[in-house]
Amino acid sequence: MPEAKIRGQRFFLAVLLVFLILVPFDWFLGEYKQLAIVIGWHTMVTVGLCLLMGYTGQVSLGQAAFFGTGMYVSAIFSKTYDVNPWAAMALGACMTATLAFMLGPIFRLRGNYLALATLAVGYIIWKLAELQSGYTGGPEGMSDVPYLSIGGFEFDSLFRQYFLVWGICLAILIIAQNIVNSRTGRALRAIHGSESAAESLGINVIGFKIKIFVLSAVFASIAGSLAAHHSGHVSPGQFNPMVSVDMVVMAVFGGLASIWGAIFGTGVLHILDDEILIHYGQWNMVISGLILILILIFMPEGLFVALKNAYQRDGIFFLPKLLWRTGKGWYAAAKGFQIGSLFNRTKGETEP
Repeated sequence: MPEAKIRGQRFFLAVLLVFLILVPFDWFLGEYKQLAIVIGWHTMVTVGLCLLMGYTGQVSLGQAAFFGTGMYVSAIFSKTYDVNPWAAMALGACMTATLAFMLGPIFRLRGNYLALATLAVGYIIWKLAELQSGYTGGPEGMSDVPYLSIGGFEFDSLFRQYFLVWGICLAILIIAQNIVNSRTGRALRAIHGSESAAESLGINVIGFKIKIFVLSAVFASIAGSLAAHHSGHVSPGQFNPMVSVDMVVMAVFGGLASIWGAIFGTGVLHILDDEILIHYGQWNMVISGLILILILIFMPEGLFVALKNAYQRDGIFFLPKLLWRTGKGWYAAAKGFQIGSLFNRTKGETEP
């Protein structure tokens, strides 16, 4: 990797780290601590999706199910059976990994069939949480889930929870980045490019798919456990199947083939939906959908990757140049559509 690129990455990480440290202080962005914690949970899930979808090319619409599994296992063991919350969280990760491993055969499916199968998994886990009310509390869920603590130091405030969530989130991001830069990452990219070619190179395609699926499920489970021990209340509504779709959108928005794009996509969409578009009432979903469509048309590699490439190409004036190019692209597309429509209409009128 070129030295300049390494220096650029280190500078980006340093800026990101300083920003994250300052966020919870009241004189900076302290009033948004709760929002930042939610972004941290969902970033963990979208990082797993980036590994699975962006690098391996496997679609999953059921990640919220693993979020819910970790959440409920932590809640049930720590509240009902008085298991230490950290041990309950580890149990949640192990049980989620086992569940994901058992679901491994669905990765023999491809394309739309795989997406539908993972969506079905999400529905099954969600419904089980509602139906097993003796363990889960049914649709109302469970309350009084204990806080995580270390040696009597409880993570019982937003300030403490923030550093706990983002400490674990950064660890997950670093693990994922190391995987991407390793031989495993190259194997995943080969599978994404062509499974047949990867097999001919001696890569165990199904094995890698299942391993990365299990890892992404564990990331989601950890996020779910942290959510349970943060809010003290769990319910099936926190991981319904539409949550899985939202998480895929966050991953796509930031850039599926970028680990650091997971933070960007999750953060931008949460800020957009929870702080800006919320003032537009029922129009917020319409505007949010239109923005997503524009991003997919003009920046299919994701917003974070597009901005990074523009900065590397144009320097500090990358943003106005990017907007100018996007506007030109939109104008050319609209003009081409009009000309095409006119041509088709004329052709239809002249031909019998």
